[in-house]
Amino acid sequence: MPFYQRRGQIPPKRHTQFRQPDGSLYKEELVSSYGFHGIYSNLYHIYAPTEVHKVEEPIPMPLERVMPYKLEQTHLKTSTMGLTGTDFLQARLPLLTNDDVTIGMMITEALEMPYFYKNGECDEMLFMHEGSGRLVSPYGVLDIRPGDYVIIPRTVIYRLELDGGKGRILWMESRSPIETPKRYRNEVGQLLEHSPFCERDFRPPGDLQVEAERGEYVIKIKKGGMLHTYHYTNSPLDVVGWDGYLFPYAFSIHDFEPITGRIHQPPPVHQTFQGHNYVVCSFVPRLFDYHPQAIPAPYNHSNIDSDEVLYYVEGNFMSRRGIDRGSFTLHPGGLPHGPHPGTVEKSIGAKETEELAVMIDTFRPLYLTRQALDFKDGNYPHSWL
Repeated sequence: MPFYQRRGQIPPKRHTQFRQPDGSLYKEELVSSYGFHGIYSNLYHIYAPTEVHKVEEPIPMPLERVMPYKLEQTHLKTSTMGLTGTDFLQARLPLLTNDDVTIGMMITEALEMPYFYKNGECDEMLFMHEGSGRLVSPYGVLDIRPGDYVIIPRTVIYRLELDGGKGRILWMESRSPIETPKRYRNEVGQLLEHSPFCERDFRPPGDLQVEAERGEYVIKIKKGGMLHTYHYTNSPLDVVGWDGYLFPYAFSIHDFEPITGRIHQPPPVHQTFQGHNYVVCSFVPRLFDYHPQAIPAPYNHSNIDSDEVLYYVEGNFMSRRGIDRGSFTLHPGGLPHGPHPGTVEKSIGAKETEELAVMIDTFRPLYLTRQALDFKDGNYPHSWL
């Protein structure tokens, strides 16, 4: 949720002289989006951010789609997924993808990240299903905990530090900016009174972690489907101050305030973020519908223009059977989906739910990756019988 932030030392006016104790100039860096028309921040470095002394040969980061893939409801039993690795980038297992987003999992018990990372082509969302720690960037230290959505705009350089090296993380790359829904913002961008969250719920980075020492610092950059490794003699954390609207932030799913009604409310009331051709929704503990004849279970629904992905976080999702925490379902456009047999009648009279889930609806078809086939439940398309 971009709103103006300021950290550390900055000069009274941008693009003016700002000197270090030895009399030399701090090095100003403008980090902007859409050229000079989108959100931006100004950072002030001890050393020039351009001082590269070595560039390694790029490494391909292939993403293999399963094509053709028959049209069917899909359950990925990622609840049974073991550890995906220890290296931050190698442990990110892609499962679903199209030209707008890539969705995957990372499960680790000994995370290693002796480098910094910058995604040069996508915004990123990390949903912390399990694990806590810190996202360290030139913008400061962002504390993260279970249930957090961590939003990282493209070009932000960061390092993820997990407590004990342990974490189960749903991750998403977005080729467009990840934003809060426009219908919840007024003409100046302030969240409206009927929004299910407010600015107080969004946590920007805290104190700066300034590293002024020279040494060997590695930044891995993803761009054009390749991984580029850059070596510097100065740390990207040599920033003494910054201000602006572009920075990483966290929002907890537990701070989402559900919108309810007398009869069943459609999924858009759960929307938390938006991007080009997709939305992200949060299903959270809430009271069920209170019309005397209400049916709390969702009605059957034919997707025409969207693929619906649900990631099951906690609790008993009332409309589904045989789905464990940590699993995905994909209900593609072109097919009807709905509650499993028996769940409609069972829901009548229920007063509330304690479920937690993340939904990602895309408005272009999603494709399974080759890695996703290892977790496919072959019986799921027939589970409505």
